[in-house]
Amino acid sequence: MVKTASTMVQLGSPAPDFSLLNVDGQMVSLSDLAPAEAVLVVFMCNHCPFVKHVAEELTRLAMDYLPRGLAMVGINSNDTNKHPEDSPEQMVHEAEQRGYPFPYLFDETQEVAKAYRAACTPDFFLYDKNRKLLYRGQLDSSRPSNGQPVTGKDLRAAIDAVLGGSEAPQPQVPSIGCNIKWKEGLAPEYFDPAGVKL
Repeated sequence: MVKTASTMVQLGSPAPDFSLLNVDGQMVSLSDLAPAEAVLVVFMCNHCPFVKHVAEELTRLAMDYLPRGLAMVGINSNDTNKHPEDSPEQMVHEAEQRGYPFPYLFDETQEVAKAYRAACTPDFFLYDKNRKLLYRGQLDSSRPSNGQPVTGKDLRAAIDAVLGGSEAPQPQVPSIGCNIKWKEGLAPEYFDPAGVKL
């Protein structure tokens, strides 16, 4: 397991478009989220211990904020040949087991992950109503091995700010997780196979 940090894309960057298959068999695109006051894009997967650590909070967060004008999607970009536990079929089971109330999409070509410069699972990108990036960073300071409770504090504060029409809090701390499992020859230039030293 390589511990990898968010690339911390420049704030104000536009949300890249996508059209990906959801676990319900329907295609979901960025334009489908047009009415939302804010959009949260989460790069995630089934098997990563960092995602498993926060999965219940992802469900709680969605349940709390979807009624308030947030749209949220999860995107799995992992190579499923090497990691069959992240296959679309297993994504269906994962979404059902976790009770995810948001679309859980499969990025088979990994092009969407590259467009967002996503690096780890989980990796969070929060956009305002104009689809400009206002937050990218950690859910909170909890990690699977540090004993801190999962609260969603950092991301929740950012969502509250964006839905309230203000700037997200600073500083923004990078998310840490497993690296996205790139297909052979498709790793982007920003991928560091050595990961981060924690």
